[in-house]
Amino acid sequence: MKIILASNSPRRKELLAGLDVDFEVRVIPGIDESYPEDLPTAEIAEYISQKKAVGYDIADDEVLLTADTIVVLGNEVMGKPKDVDDACKMLTKLSGQTHQVITGCCLKTNKLTKHFSVKTDVTFKNLSEEEISYYVEHYKPFDKAGAYGIQEWIGYIGVTGLNGSYFNVMGLPVQRIYEALKEL
Repeated sequence: MKIILASNSPRRKELLAGLDVDFEVRVIPGIDESYPEDLPTAEIAEYISQKKAVGYDIADDEVLLTADTIVVLGNEVMGKPKDVDDACKMLTKLSGQTHQVITGCCLKTNKLTKHFSVKTDVTFKNLSEEEISYYVEHYKPFDKAGAYGIQEWIGYIGVTGLNGSYFNVMGLPVQRIYEALKEL
């Protein structure tokens, strides 16, 4: 089966390539990523990954992989920041706290669909205003849920605890995807 990654994320491409599987990137722009307001936070990323998969037509010998990552602090869902102020506000909220990173994945063939989500707890030290400003100014994390990339400077200096998959926090739970692909 030919794997189709429905994502332009450089991190997802890098992580999937790490599984030593051949894949092609195919992206339909403008897919609606909204979700019902009453949907439990733990189900949002998986819901969106399934919604993304619906828009694709695939051949009989293809497996489509879609994913969506969110950051959850308490009951607040943090997506991608709109601008510098929004990124700084998100990081200020995450400072000194433990939050969850949830990635929902959907694997779809013309015969079946498998979907799941993976959760990882991440703890940040108390970040100073200067550290937050430096990170946002130099790394511009506007394409990242929760306004940070664990593999970047802020992860090096700020993450004090991790319970779960590091790669999930980067945006793709590759170990779980590998197992799901083997099951297909």
